[in-house]
Amino acid sequence: MRFVFTPLLFALLHAQENNEEKKKDDFPSVITKQDTVTIAGKKIDYKVTASTLSLKTAKDEDRASIFHVAYERIGMSDRHKRPIVFAFNGGPGSSAVWLHMGALGPRIVPTSPNGTKTLPPPLTVKENPQSILDVADIVFIDPVSTGFSRAEGKTKANEFHGVNGDIRSVGDFIRRWVTENDRWASPKYLLGESYGGIRAAGLADHLQDEFGMSLNGVVLLSSLIDFRTLRSNVADDLSYSVFFPGLTATSHYHKKIQGNRNDLVEQARTFAFGTYSQALLKGAAISAKEKKTVADQMAKFTGLPASLFVETNLRLTSTRFRKELLRDESKVLGRFDARIAWPATSPESDYPTYDPSYSVAYGAFSTAINDYLSRDLGWEGHHPYKILTSDVRPWDWGTSNSVVNMARNLESAMRENPDLRILVMCGYTDLATPPANMQYSIDHLFNIPNERRKAIKFTWYEAGHMFYLNQPDLEKMRTDLVEFIK
Repeated sequence: MRFVFTPLLFALLHAQENNEEKKKDDFPSVITKQDTVTIAGKKIDYKVTASTLSLKTAKDEDRASIFHVAYERIGMSDRHKRPIVFAFNGGPGSSAVWLHMGALGPRIVPTSPNGTKTLPPPLTVKENPQSILDVADIVFIDPVSTGFSRAEGKTKANEFHGVNGDIRSVGDFIRRWVTENDRWASPKYLLGESYGGIRAAGLADHLQDEFGMSLNGVVLLSSLIDFRTLRSNVADDLSYSVFFPGLTATSHYHKKIQGNRNDLVEQARTFAFGTYSQALLKGAAISAKEKKTVADQMAKFTGLPASLFVETNLRLTSTRFRKELLRDESKVLGRFDARIAWPATSPESDYPTYDPSYSVAYGAFSTAINDYLSRDLGWEGHHPYKILTSDVRPWDWGTSNSVVNMARNLESAMRENPDLRILVMCGYTDLATPPANMQYSIDHLFNIPNERRKAIKFTWYEAGHMFYLNQPDLEKMRTDLVEFIK
């Protein structure tokens, strides 16, 4: 039996193919919605836009699709002059979900009052009265391979998976967004968390040098600009001094030592970069007597036995500390927030097998962002929203026989732009990027005039890396940001 194609049958088949193709590829690239939020007792009308922006090659071919969510206040007569904050997290490999749903956006993930406990799932977003949308518009950026962002066309994803490629692509996105939204006249700010500090410092220099885009401010939240401060190596003991004040703050929180916390942390920092660092420099040549003397001082600042510091040659890692401080309670501390202590899964081990502070946040934020994007905003797509991914590995650090240090980039940006201000936000119990790392890095910016140091301000918070999960810190964070932007 022969099968004959009639014009009608051909038309039906062609329509079916078109429908299947549409279902496969024709998801919206822009979704816009209007909503309201009450901030500081005032009703704020705003527009939220979830969108992908295509980065282009020199031949105008697609090379990447950058997913972002932008919030803009409605009814502003001078919209083009309104401050704009570009916000991103770190990783490398993190989307902007943490700042978006945890601190800055008009909708936020509910947390326990102090941010140390989980809430029953599933969690959906609620109104955020601590958003900064009343004073600035906000754009949350997901770098390539995070969130819904990805490489496109013939471009390989690994071209974006590195210090320099990442800065160039995010910089290109910011230039495009500013241009296409008529915001060159707006005061512009970057806010980067964690590795986002590396990105922000690099961008401040790159945007100025490449596009002539001068920024008004850079916010470094729980950040770093020099990886040497966090990563020890043979004969390089800097990180032990950097982490030590954080150990003191954590011990004080868990009541292992007594006294004024702020005074103790400052004393610990003085000790860490004085007596302690001198002892570390001696290496194996240190005498047993001096080692014992230094170990006794370390014990007073942490509440741990001096014998433990002698045993580890005065080099107790923050990871081992997280297991040792509450060992007698069979609990391990969080890395991102050392206030959080959960049961140890392997009591006999010297090291924790998981990070309870990550466990507190991950499930809640994953559920909330997916529900918000799909149900509230109506975003559709085949791909999962990648909150924190290893797809960016291996990461190209752009160095040879050295470690990443963006100090020179930050110095250059501050030197070329005399009006650029820096806000450094630090959490006392952060054992991922402890505050002393930024204090050390800022103290070693030698190539800016002394008067420019007045443009760098530090603010402090009670909790850890994502201190904004602690309600009092979230409120203080808003106050500090509003003051910085205004």
